[in-house]
Amino acid sequence: MSRHRAPEEPRSNYITPEGAQRLRAELDWLWKEERPRVTQAVSEAAAQGDRSENADYIYGKRRLREIDARVRFLTKRLDAVTVVSAPPTNPDRVFFGAWVRLESDTGEEAEYRIVGPDEFDVAKGLISMDSPVGRALMGKSEGDEIVVQRPAGTAVFTILEVSYRQ
Repeated sequence: MSRHRAPEEPRSNYITPEGAQRLRAELDWLWKEERPRVTQAVSEAAAQGDRSENADYIYGKRRLREIDARVRFLTKRLDAVTVVSAPPTNPDRVFFGAWVRLESDTGEEAEYRIVGPDEFDVAKGLISMDSPVGRALMGKSEGDEIVVQRPAGTAVFTILEVSYRQ
């Protein structure tokens, strides 16, 4: 087995103001609260003596590495993203930040917001613009039909409404 990893698909660098705020809040929490707390716990565990058999020390060091990796990721990602706060010039079409109400071929309705890959949460109705549904919706208008290839098969959706709200 090789160590080669397939390259990741490039991510879109767009994010909503709310998404950027959530990433900043996570970064602040990790850096100002979680890391100092774990550092203190590791320091106390190290003072107990033999570190090779000290689970608190070993797991604390592992947690510090996880925190540091996440802090590096968030710092780089926040530098790379573009915060999109204004609606597009043509609000009749689906672009980043749009709220889209869809009807499936079975008659079920759903509403989604097109967001960046860092903030998607299907349970909250937030889908990534890089997802199959998000890509199929981009540039479409009310009344258009989209066809999405899913693992469960092909799905057809009709766009009922496009809106841009905060």
